[in-house]
Amino acid sequence: MSKTVKELMTSRCHTATLLDNVYELAVLMKKHGIGFVPIVEGEKLIGVVTDRDLVLRGYAAKHPGSTAVEDVMTPNPVTIRPEASAEEAAEMMASRQIRRLAVVDDSGKLAGVIAIGDLAVTDGFRREAGSALSEISDAAADQGSMIH
Repeated sequence: MSKTVKELMTSRCHTATLLDNVYELAVLMKKHGIGFVPIVEGEKLIGVVTDRDLVLRGYAAKHPGSTAVEDVMTPNPVTIRPEASAEEAAEMMASRQIRRLAVVDDSGKLAGVIAIGDLAVTDGFRREAGSALSEISDAAADQGSMIH
């Protein structure tokens, strides 16, 4: 039987709010060795910020560390429900070319985060996770080759 996202996700994740800024997010990521921070209002997920977002939408756009989270976050991110299967998560990551998914319940409350690495350590999903990561990496390489 396939494992569910709830069985594989990290439920105790570090979050930020719209009151935080780019510098505070960078410090949070460094301190905890993470590259993905859900942005919440109360317990409801309203966006996410990745380390890539900080670089591209923040620092590379010459925004100072005091720039508001809202200016660099991805609003209305791709999410998955806790009851979804690990296979659904892998397929969603591959098709959307993303490495992490916020897990939310029916009310929009953040339940956790599932990463492609969570799938890779699960028996039976190493192939799917590897395939998803390969597709993501190929797409990133294609985008990189367009930048000169």
